[in-house]
Amino acid sequence: MKNVVDLERIAAEYDRKAKQVKRRIILCAGTGCVANGSLEVRAALLKELAAIGVDAAVELKEEGENTYISKSGCQGFCQMGPLMHIEPEHILYIKVKVSDVPEIVSRTLVKGELIERLLYTNAKDGCHCRGNAEIPFYNRQKRVTLANCMIEPGSVEEYIARGGYFGARKAITEMTPEEVCQTAIESGLRGRGGGGFPTGLKWKFTLASQNEKKYVVCNGDEGDPGAFMDRSVMEGNPHSVLEGMMIAARGIGADEGYVYVRAEYPLAVERMRAAVADAEKAGVLGENLFGTDFSFRVHVMEGAGAFVCGEETALLASIEGKRGMPRPKPPFPAQSGLWGKPTVINNVETLASLPFIFREGPAAYKAVGTEKSPGTKTFALTGHVANTGLIEVPFGTTLREIVYNIGGGVTNNQGKVTGEDFKAVQIGGPSGGCLTPEMLDLPMDFDSLKSVGAMVGSGGLVVMNKETCMIKIARFFMQFTQNESCGKCVPCREGTKQMLAMLDDIIEGRADRHTLELLEETAKAVQAGSLCGLGKTAPNPVLSTLRYFRDEYESHVFKKICPTGECKALARPEIDPAKCKGCTACARKCPAGAITGKVREVHVIDINKCIKCGACKAACKFGAVIGL
Repeated sequence: MKNVVDLERIAAEYDRKAKQVKRRIILCAGTGCVANGSLEVRAALLKELAAIGVDAAVELKEEGENTYISKSGCQGFCQMGPLMHIEPEHILYIKVKVSDVPEIVSRTLVKGELIERLLYTNAKDGCHCRGNAEIPFYNRQKRVTLANCMIEPGSVEEYIARGGYFGARKAITEMTPEEVCQTAIESGLRGRGGGGFPTGLKWKFTLASQNEKKYVVCNGDEGDPGAFMDRSVMEGNPHSVLEGMMIAARGIGADEGYVYVRAEYPLAVERMRAAVADAEKAGVLGENLFGTDFSFRVHVMEGAGAFVCGEETALLASIEGKRGMPRPKPPFPAQSGLWGKPTVINNVETLASLPFIFREGPAAYKAVGTEKSPGTKTFALTGHVANTGLIEVPFGTTLREIVYNIGGGVTNNQGKVTGEDFKAVQIGGPSGGCLTPEMLDLPMDFDSLKSVGAMVGSGGLVVMNKETCMIKIARFFMQFTQNESCGKCVPCREGTKQMLAMLDDIIEGRADRHTLELLEETAKAVQAGSLCGLGKTAPNPVLSTLRYFRDEYESHVFKKICPTGECKALARPEIDPAKCKGCTACARKCPAGAITGKVREVHVIDINKCIKCGACKAACKFGAVIGL
């Protein structure tokens, strides 16, 4: 029996019910906001509205409701959560607590008053922002992949009403597999997992492989420290991932797919599984789709928590029930992938980009971004920056725009924006490299980043201020990759261990000039000789910091001084005479009695007695203690 689904009817029915709602309140239910109590806020809101006789519900019903209180996926402004949007008034309240609910109901929902303390305050001018349109963090972004993360993630009807599954229907009912591949090629879409390989070309290779059985695999094994782009898409817009898989399946001739999600993402797993069940129930996933002979089934599988499983051949081995370890290529998955069958593997964000391309056309997609890097990219913006969270910008956007306008500027260790503290950005996580102040106006795209020894990677952006030791940053990422190495090949298994040991020698004052030479030589050997992408890119943070911050390495090695004072073994604490007021606070707090000086006179630290505990720096209100 042919499965014919009337998407227009479903969309119209949803819109009809939505128009009956007088007010919609959207609570962010991404992982961060849920952890901070957004679901408890929702429960309190329902209770408070019921107490004053307001008809409210958490789902749309046939008879309509006065107030619809829905969830959303991650709205991006993570540090300001829990977030509450109130429509149609276009109000955004931040850091909402259960204790705020009675006032929100009595003042805003009943009287129409704004509660200023719950509004976002622009750090640059001190003005309160009513909603997203007034907040630079939001209004300077261009959201395509994340556009539907404001919808109820558990509602397939709302996804359809926002244009969902129309692109898949077009690909399945109006296009041949060859035309589907060609459309992806014409869009210029490149893989968002890090490598940036043309998506349509990868499909074309898989389509050319002759086999009755083929697979589509969604790589949701996002493991970079500080990265949460894929998690947020799966939590907030799971149907876009499924639709992207359907389009890919049509393009290569597959009838079965797997979504491989990290076990550490339980909410993403839950919502992806619910989306599969809801899509099957609605008839947009399963057998004989849209009245054709095309069928597609999807399984959601939890990963084993190994970073190396982000590498495609290791991921396939894990799905097959084997230990997640990479294998040499060729053959590539396009020829021999899952259980030896032709397989296409795409990243979550790549797949979630496809519904827009096939609904609006490749030209609309290419209208944003650069010629060789069209479209948008999501980034997880973290570190020493005023506004942390999940952002989406067109390729070609400069680092300056991201850090200073969307991010609100670089903060010092006291959390204040001074405008003079930017030191570097680590992009691409353990696989990436550093961007320096000279690169603030560098366009953020695949080719520009590659030209300076960095890469887009999965999209992590860690901003660092001038008080950050770059050798410790390199060591952090080396420790991570060394722990995550599967151990299959010697260059990665042993090379990362030796590089970590040399970084420890540098940080602890045991290194000499031969250490620097050997570190660089080993890094290049690991890069050239490792089997998979984990090993080949593991040295990138070391090579990048050696390239742009060599003076900092040399200070550690030759002067035995850490310029930032972060490496305790090399710290050389002293008191700045120009800032010292002689208040004696540092001397009174010093547990080793290493500070001397009279009241209202400059104090001095005895380096031989100092235990470098930092108590003096914490006690000084004038910032006179330096080198710690």
